[in-house]
Amino acid sequence: MARLDDLFAAAAAARVKAYAPYSHFHVGAAILAPDGTVNAGCNIENAAYPEGTCAEAGAIAHLVMAGETRIAEIAIVGGPAGAGEILCPPCGGCRQKIREFGGLTAKIHLRDEKGTVRTFTVADLLPVSFGPESLEST
Repeated sequence: MARLDDLFAAAAAARVKAYAPYSHFHVGAAILAPDGTVNAGCNIENAAYPEGTCAEAGAIAHLVMAGETRIAEIAIVGGPAGAGEILCPPCGGCRQKIREFGGLTAKIHLRDEKGTVRTFTVADLLPVSFGPESLEST
């Protein structure tokens, strides 16, 4: 599937640009918007650890800056610097961010060092989630 290959290629290219001098764990993420555009991001660490930014958050920021607010699919690759990819699911905070822009049906694609792809929906990774509809008045 060329589209998924392109999405992983964008995530891998973003991973190369990660700034992770403390953990040495580099992550790249690439989002496919419903209009077919791809927006990528990498993790950026900070000496004050909680102030870093995950790759998924960076990709979402690029998505919004491009005028889009929906995630159709996201590919995530990560692993120690200079090493191959390991299966790298999004952290809890990023699952919530993906939920905000992708709803429960957005696809999250993960790839390991052997090239094996596993695909999940947001509902798979964040069951019984809190979303925008939780704030709607009744």
